[in-house]
Amino acid sequence: MKTTRNTTAKSAILELIKNSEVALSHAEIQKMNQELCDRVTIYRILDRLVNEDVIHKIATPEGTIKYAACHHSHDHHQHTHNHVHFSCEKCQSVTCLDSVEPSFKLPDNYLVKEVNFTLSGLCPSCVKIISK
Repeated sequence: MKTTRNTTAKSAILELIKNSEVALSHAEIQKMNQELCDRVTIYRILDRLVNEDVIHKIATPEGTIKYAACHHSHDHHQHTHNHVHFSCEKCQSVTCLDSVEPSFKLPDNYLVKEVNFTLSGLCPSCVKIISK
């Protein structure tokens, strides 16, 4: 019985993340799935989905971890999470900007394995509100 519930919860959490236009925190996922499973199970499912490379973690400037669906390329080559994220200072939304590649120059003898590049400011929705 526990396996079925875990599978149901995992599927529900994955669908929730895939269908969200913004990255979601553990607390937001828990709030949306109150009846499905407890907070520890949600942590386990999120860890499993990260390990399966289906979702990725994003650390916000405030230190909150949010989760977003991975966008695998159609040619099935290994994808990376080395894209830019945008964190809105007003509404706290975090979005993946897959089409923006971070650019930086490192001194010799450094080997980059992962990039966590987060820009912060105002998202398009919040800019519209301010400019009215």
